Amino acid sequence: MTHPFLDLAPLSAAHFAAIEDRVARLLGTEQDVVIMQGEALLPLEGAIRSAAGPGTVALNVITGPYGQTFGNWLRDCGAEVIDLAVPFHTAVTAEQIREAFAERPEIDFVSLVHAEAATGNTNPVAEIGEVVRAHGALFYLDAVASIGAEPVLPDAWGVDLCVIGAQKAMGGPAGVSAVSVSARAWARMSANPGAPRRSYLSLLDWKERWVDAGRKTLLHAPAQLEMLALEACVERIESEGLDAVMRRHAVAAAATRAGAVALGGGLAPYVHDASEAAPVATTLRTPPGVVASDLVARALFSDPALPLAAGGGALAKEMIRVNHYGVDATVGAVQGSLAALGAALAELGVAVDPEGARAAVESAWR
Repeated sequence: MTHPFLDLAPLSAAHFAAIEDRVARLLGTEQDVVIMQGEALLPLEGAIRSAAGPGTVALNVITGPYGQTFGNWLRDCGAEVIDLAVPFHTAVTAEQIREAFAERPEIDFVSLVHAEAATGNTNPVAEIGEVVRAHGALFYLDAVASIGAEPVLPDAWGVDLCVIGAQKAMGGPAGVSAVSVSARAWARMSANPGAPRRSYLSLLDWKERWVDAGRKTLLHAPAQLEMLALEACVERIESEGLDAVMRRHAVAAAATRAGAVALGGGLAPYVHDASEAAPVATTLRTPPGVVASDLVARALFSDPALPLAAGGGALAKEMIRVNHYGVDATVGAVQGSLAALGAALAELGVAVDPEGARAAVESAWR
């Protein structure tokens, strides 16, 4: 018997290229866009290993765990890495980037995460991009969480390597991702003797055998289900309208923040300034004596489908994430998450105001 997920017609190179073109339109970019056949860590690592190596002086901005990972990859490539770390409850500023350039003018590579879903902050990429462009460094951006939740504009912001994934605000699959590559970035890779070749990590293989060859023959069999799912989620965004999708995420974030404050019980926004809070996820600090991972487990007991998670690593003790992205950027998901957290806190004997939280969410949503 036939199966709709298994017995699919082959995905042609022309269809693959058409999906790339739709992703490029979503990014508003004229740069080459390459869809990678794996989760976003594939192009994130591939782009760093392709563009950096001995002689690279990299400014690595750390506003969460992914920035730490990028620094590790850069060092492994042989780059000299200057870490610019800021507290996870805030964002980096363009002025801090400018000061780093003044102190180390030889910096020629900047790595930055746009929105850190893991810590709930978002960085002012447009302003930072101006500073990086004026300095002349290559600009690498992780926009995996931000795409679909807030503007991501590689061309306007001077981003040379912009990596996106479909699994968060785009509401798509986790097994496929993409990277936009500027002409400057291609030139840097071509001049890098350590850039991966004949490798799943290689962007240069895609350039030479796919982009430069007119996108006629794929390098290998495409991840067909993931590609079709990516196309479907881009179609859904196009149908709703990108502005409407971003507005829905922004309202979800504002409503979650307002509802958490109104709920009380010592629950508070982890990112202090609302302007630095990511629209893709809201992080909350638990009250003293309440372990975040225990509270989340208690909250999820009645409804495991709620978009709640504890922070990773050491943050599991004090941070809760409300992941209001994709299909969960809705008033129902926000109300359900806060109601469950309120009930869990009440079970622990903490005084909360669930009705006040519900009213605050509704008011913010309106």
